[in-house]
Amino acid sequence: MKAKRLLFAGVLVLVQGACSTGQGEGEVSSEKLFVRDCWNGPFDLGPTFFGANAFNSEQLAIRVQRGDNNQEVSDGLSVIIRQLQDIRETEIETPVQVGLPVGVTPPGIPIEANPDPPKVNLALYLHDTCYQQNGALYSIGGTITFHSLFSGDINESNGEKRLTDAEFDADFADPRDMLPDRTYEAGSVSRVTGWFRFYFERGQPAQPFP
Repeated sequence: MKAKRLLFAGVLVLVQGACSTGQGEGEVSSEKLFVRDCWNGPFDLGPTFFGANAFNSEQLAIRVQRGDNNQEVSDGLSVIIRQLQDIRETEIETPVQVGLPVGVTPPGIPIEANPDPPKVNLALYLHDTCYQQNGALYSIGGTITFHSLFSGDINESNGEKRLTDAEFDADFADPRDMLPDRTYEAGSVSRVTGWFRFYFERGQPAQPFP
């Protein structure tokens, strides 16, 4: 993986001034992915599209996807980052815990206050492969490590601050399968690993900015 990162960085140094929207490199895979009534076995996303949306200086959404179609009809990975600047300033090269978004619980299980909610939420969506089912899984544990992270400034001119380079190792599940004690049956949890690297570029369709 280190060799791939060095090669990728070298290539991007050469083409940094001529990047087009959605370009990048990465992998998202699982030895045994379970999506109820849709998928139960090895999975390889094979992403070809990489983009980021900065909602404000503290929130960033990353999309790693197969193809550049709308998310609602595609397979991909979304990464929602909160406390963006804190991660950039203090947690680069440090594993950051991932988990469910605040307030997400299945019907019948009360919401519990979390004084230290996860700064990063991951979701694996298979809206193309599992178009007849709810083909979405969410991170319930694990970590993501950022080697570099986009600053969140859509007018950023510094190439190094436009680069996002990360790897993750996380458990995913459908929150509706959560048991009353907030655990999951072993067969309903999927371990997913991957990495991605790309430069932020304004434009369509990767970022909805003019």
